[in-house]
Amino acid sequence: MWLKAWERLPDDPAIHRSALAYVCDYTLLEPILRRHGSAWADDGVVTASLDHAMWWHHDGRMDSWVALVQTSPVATRGTGLGTARLYSADGRLLASVVQEGLVSLP
Repeated sequence: MWLKAWERLPDDPAIHRSALAYVCDYTLLEPILRRHGSAWADDGVVTASLDHAMWWHHDGRMDSWVALVQTSPVATRGTGLGTARLYSADGRLLASVVQEGLVSLP
């Protein structure tokens, strides 16, 4: 998905990295739910982050368009692995992210 901040952010790279980290933590378990045909709003769906790691490759601006590419290579026995890569509009890899999550479905 493509995303960006609603308003211009300050020029401080730490603020843009913080915004990028927020986006990743907020959505990274989504591909696991989709893999099982579920959604956050479904009754009985419970998720929790067990482990989360990020690697920063290049600075980017979160008030410019950023592509968030998410996948779930495995989801089984109540856990799942979500991965993401974030790219600037010109194709630079800004960050790689991996999150293991607890997923309980009804």
